[in-house]
Amino acid sequence: MRLYLKYFAIHLKSQMQYKVSFFLTALSQFAVSFTAFLGVYFMFARFNAVDGFTYEQTLLCFSTMLMAFSLAEVFARGFDLFPQMLGSGEFDRALVRPRNIIFQVLAAKMDFTRLGRLLQAAAALCYAIPKSGVVWAWDKIFTLCAMVICGSIVFFSLFLIYAALSFFTVEGLEFMNVLTDGGREFGRYPFSIYGENILRFLTFVVPLALFQYYPLLYLLDRMQNKFFMFTPWVSLVLLIPGCAFFRFGLRRYKSTGS
Repeated sequence: MRLYLKYFAIHLKSQMQYKVSFFLTALSQFAVSFTAFLGVYFMFARFNAVDGFTYEQTLLCFSTMLMAFSLAEVFARGFDLFPQMLGSGEFDRALVRPRNIIFQVLAAKMDFTRLGRLLQAAAALCYAIPKSGVVWAWDKIFTLCAMVICGSIVFFSLFLIYAALSFFTVEGLEFMNVLTDGGREFGRYPFSIYGENILRFLTFVVPLALFQYYPLLYLLDRMQNKFFMFTPWVSLVLLIPGCAFFRFGLRRYKSTGS
């Protein structure tokens, strides 16, 4: 943990060397995510509810999804850029170091400009919390925190799978963006609006609904079963095949020769 904090400080200091560039990039991230929230706002300016969810309830849903994705982008950026690490030969140097390889890739890159997007999500969440109609108690607070924390780990797992594919394709496969960036965009609304088949896929294959849709039902008292409070933690099962697939690809990796 101490070594990771050192990497954290190094990346932060290096990115803050050009403060104007850093803040302008963070501001652009804030503005881009703001347009997404505007899209939700204009949707509800025409319709009072979507699948029975009000504007504030949908905003609660989207802000937790965006916050989870932003946290994953800040701290797991190394896996998103992993194909470049392979192509440059930097990964070969990492293999000879006496540290866990997943830790090294994780610590290789942190993108703090994504905090602009995180700030936008936090502002929207602060607006939605008192207006969503949720009766807040310790169990609801626990559920909301779990949605963000577990969601970021699920997105980290998807970045990990994306990186593992690079062992076999050299370049990352763009279809994974459907699950990462696409998951964030589709997560503007509760996943139930896309139909039962999509909801099943996002429950049993790529468990985005486990930390977005089902705990939202519990927050809104649409489901009283306590199990829905813990579904975000169930979604962490994706981390197991993600790590296993990365290890599988690592065993078959051949040096670039760079």
